[in-house]
Amino acid sequence: MVPVVETDRLRLRGHALRDFDACAAMWAEPGVVRFISGKPSTREESWGRFLRYPGHWQMLGHGFWLIEEKATGAYVGEGGFGTFKRDMEPAFAAPEMGWALMPTMHGKGYANEAVTAMIAWGEPHFDRRDFVCMISPGNGPSLALAAKHGFSEYTRTTYKGEPSILLQRA
Repeated sequence: MVPVVETDRLRLRGHALRDFDACAAMWAEPGVVRFISGKPSTREESWGRFLRYPGHWQMLGHGFWLIEEKATGAYVGEGGFGTFKRDMEPAFAAPEMGWALMPTMHGKGYANEAVTAMIAWGEPHFDRRDFVCMISPGNGPSLALAAKHGFSEYTRTTYKGEPSILLQRA
């Protein structure tokens, strides 16, 4: 049910039970969550997140992929499209994009490669390109990546008490 998307170096695929430990390890990394929740996730919190991935795909026809290196099968991170029904103002109806990579995978161009593939899949799937992403003002690398893919800031807000920037593709 989850489409497999491949790039030169990456495979974006659905999550499997065997992936949980890698997923939990990533979400427990302080460097990964610094600009997302601010605190490392427990295994229980990661399990809830992990179970939402197939639910998104089954119920909505889109979701987050597991991102792995094609050559080695190594876990790179996760990314994709979500409909999270966030309790925030302003609300938005466009699909929300997100991505997170293991710190050991930073600096290799993997985030750019994965986001490029996600957008290429998402535009025809949703028949739109005005995706939204929410990024912490302090997350310079993600803000730069979003800008590289045509996202621009349209408002600043707070989410769960933390400052956030909402960006949208034109």
